[in-house]
Amino acid sequence: MKKEDCFYLGKIVSKYSFKGELLIKLDTDEPNLYENLDALFIDLKNNLVPFFIESSQLHKSDLLRVRFEDVDTEADADALMKCDIYLPLEFLPKLEGDKFYFHEIIGYKVEDINYGLVGTIVSINDATAQALFEIDRDGTEILIPVNDEFINKLDKPNKTLFVETPEGLIDLYL
Repeated sequence: MKKEDCFYLGKIVSKYSFKGELLIKLDTDEPNLYENLDALFIDLKNNLVPFFIESSQLHKSDLLRVRFEDVDTEADADALMKCDIYLPLEFLPKLEGDKFYFHEIIGYKVEDINYGLVGTIVSINDATAQALFEIDRDGTEILIPVNDEFINKLDKPNKTLFVETPEGLIDLYL
């Protein structure tokens, strides 16, 4: 399984017991969707390795308490600490209307209501305080905040995102 075929679900943040149980901090608004998984992928040295789940339950809202098969000791659990957790993309719930996952809109054209064609989304930078659309316009990078107030419409069949940005924002980059 490759990372491109998966989505980030969370990170192993602590041990729960001396018998190898772990707590995973889930990066989701709906943690209950992931309470009864059979398996997941753990990023070990940039390789996604499948781990099968013996038992799991939600613990304090966004933490998932997990017991993996063949992780029976504190030493086994220590080896997995701070590792990222992934699931295949097909586990993502379907979104309705103009809602989207970041990976879905890579390659979409961006049209501003006032400016016209801005360019093509090449990635989403979510490492900043506010996520940013990274848009390529003939080799020039344009950054637009991922903000509901700026997004007018998502046309999935035509792979176009319609935005209305504050006056002058796009001109800053050109």
